[in-house]
Amino acid sequence: MQRKALRTIALRSFAPVVVLAAAWQVQAQDANAPYPSMAPLDQYLMERNAEIALARSAAPESISQDAEVMVLGRHGYETAAKGKNGFVCVVERSWSAGIDDPDFWNPKLRAPICFNPPAARFNLPLTIKKTELVLAARSKAQMFEDIKAAFDKKELPTLESGAMCYMMSKQGYLSDRDGHWHPHLMFFAPLTDPAAWAQACRFPGFRVQGHSEPTDPVSDSGRQVVGRHCRPRG
Repeated sequence: MQRKALRTIALRSFAPVVVLAAAWQVQAQDANAPYPSMAPLDQYLMERNAEIALARSAAPESISQDAEVMVLGRHGYETAAKGKNGFVCVVERSWSAGIDDPDFWNPKLRAPICFNPPAARFNLPLTIKKTELVLAARSKAQMFEDIKAAFDKKELPTLESGAMCYMMSKQGYLSDRDGHWHPHLMFFAPLTDPAAWAQACRFPGFRVQGHSEPTDPVSDSGRQVVGRHCRPRG
């Protein structure tokens, strides 16, 4: 929806204060975080073939064998295998987490994920943008401002309907809190009550778990996505 002129002026008037407050908060959190700064780049990199295999492990072989695969190199994410079905499999690193997440710089984090075409168009540009900023040695506060500016200029895409991804690998490491966690699917949708998705996982032995998070906390448009995790019970 287009904002009314008065609302637009008011929001822009407060924007510098909000950005400065958010940047200060990020810096304060970093001081007490278990990973207060980025580790040497080599700790985030993988052997190329091993990373391709790990990325493909996110989805069933019937999907991942024809998916595009991207791997992290010294200059950012690059295509390691071209795809045929529109899916894209990658191994996300720690900075794909929220900017205030305690694992943001955790070099152990490896999150194999395979996006369907709508999810790839929505998620990958943000992941690539964050990675570019990380490799450019931007601080978290600077990243916060840069990504906000990209959203403001509409350089980053909005969520499409039908976006989902596979995170079925048992080999990933999602965080120090979750470890390898459970294989699951995620469906991206505007913010809704998790109960509304109960029908999505009505399979024997499965349950739905709702998780709400902003696409990125720097977005001033209030965009939010909800990952609905369909995972085995237990």
